[in-house]
Formats: sequence, C-alpha cells, structure tokens
Amino acid sequence: MTPTRVSERRLLSINAGRVAPLFVTEGETAQRVVSGIRKQPLGRPARVAPLGIEGDEQADLSVHGGLDKAVYLYPHEHYVFWNEARARLLRQTTPLSPGAMGENLTTTGLLETDLWVGDRLQIEEVLLEVTEPRSPCYKFGARMGYAQAAKQMLQTGYTGIYLSVIQPGVLRPGQYITLLPGQRELSIAQINHRRLRGRQRDLF
Repeated sequence: MTPTRVSERRLLSINAGRVAPLFVTEGETAQRVVSGIRKQPLGRPARVAPLGIEGDEQADLSVHGGLDKAVYLYPHEHYVFWNEARARLLRQTTPLSPGAMGENLTTTGLLETDLWVGDRLQIEEVLLEVTEPRSPCYKFGARMGYAQAAKQMLQTGYTGIYLSVIQPGVLRPGQYITLLPGQRELSIAQINHRRLRGRQRDLF
C-alpha cells in the first residue's frame, strides 16, 4: 500500500510530565489525587521506547500507559475550541500551551476523523500504530478547570488518540509525519460515536 504524505502532517511539540498532585472539586469538597496529566513541551529531541516518551509518567496504568497506550497524540487544531470554552466559562484568556490536554505529541494535520485502528504513523525512524481514542475522565475536567470538559471532549469527538510503539527511536519537534493506512475496518470516529451512545462494552 502506498503511503500518504501531506506537508501539513507535522509533529509540533513533544511533551512529558511527572506524576503530581491534582485537586478535584466536587461541590464544596476538594479531593487530592495524583495524575500525570500535566505535560510540558520538552523543546528538544526525545526518545520514544515501547512504553512511551523518556521522562514521562502516568499515575493510573489501568487507564493510561502500557504497550497499547504508550503515547498519546492530540491535534493542535482542537486547541481553538478549548481556548474559547475556557474564555467563555472561566474568563481565562491565556492560550493553552502544547501538552495541556495531557498529550505526549501535539500534531497538526491529523484529526480523529482521518484515522483508523491499525493505521501507522511514520516519523523518520519511529513507527507508531493507532490503537484507540482517549476516554476522558474527571481528571481532565480538573485540568481544564471545569467539570463538563470531559463530557465536551466526548461530545465533540476531540479525544485525541493512543498509539503503540512499533519501532522506537528519537523524535524531534517539526518532523513530518507519514500516514500509512492499515486495514481500516474500525475508525476512531466510529469508536467515539459508540462511546457517546454508551456502548463502550460492545467495543472492548
């Protein structure tokens, strides 16, 4: 199968973060949990191994991380939506920086509607495979500053995608990404649609 390469498909930022406390507010009660959702741009090349980006951590390995969810990718195009939502609901006008969604890779030119389970992304010597979309939880709402953020992520389909690492190597900001289509039997958009209708158990 001939690979598809589009100049707009690029790696904008590589992000990583350590596990740290995160405060979740429910009503008048604040609960302290731990999370690795706070990612910061590394601003330099970074090695990606079978379990993810060097220096990155996840708090709950039953939800994030592992071989099938080693790397989390998020389209930068969706940042406009989240910036507008935070400005409207929280009066927050400072734009979110790459990594704010908890993603390891912030990209351009790769939307959820473009991708299917089994598609592969070639970034020079690194080869990644699409496994599934993110299923947002309450920690994302805490990170965004308002509880309904997780519901919005599911409703919009702006979930980002998880990737497994087929070929490890070094990633660099600004690299082009080549999309290698797989069998294309189940799309990321289809999974998101079924999850929105409460049918997760039919899938996994």
